Amino acid sequence: MVRDGHLFTGGGVTAGIDMALAVMAQIGGAELAQRVQLAMEYAPQPPFDSGRLEHAPQAVVAAVRATFERVWPERLAAAQRAAAALQPTAAPRR
Repeated sequence: MVRDGHLFTGGGVTAGIDMALAVMAQIGGAELAQRVQLAMEYAPQPPFDSGRLEHAPQAVVAAVRATFERVWPERLAAAQRAAAALQPTAAPRR
């Protein structure tokens, strides 16, 4: 990633992720970027070493867990609705 004033550039998939994390850190702070990195379990060699629970700061781990606990019921319900919609319907009797 290269930063030239207010312009950030990067190329490739992981470089793009690294760049996005760096931009998040500039805009929302390092802890926000670390939360996102941990939530996506991104740990190759990014700008923050918080892609795994054992490396992330405890405040980041706690914040990600709180977010997941808050959104989990809605996401589970959405997944269950999607699974139900994919169930094959009974073939008509002949």
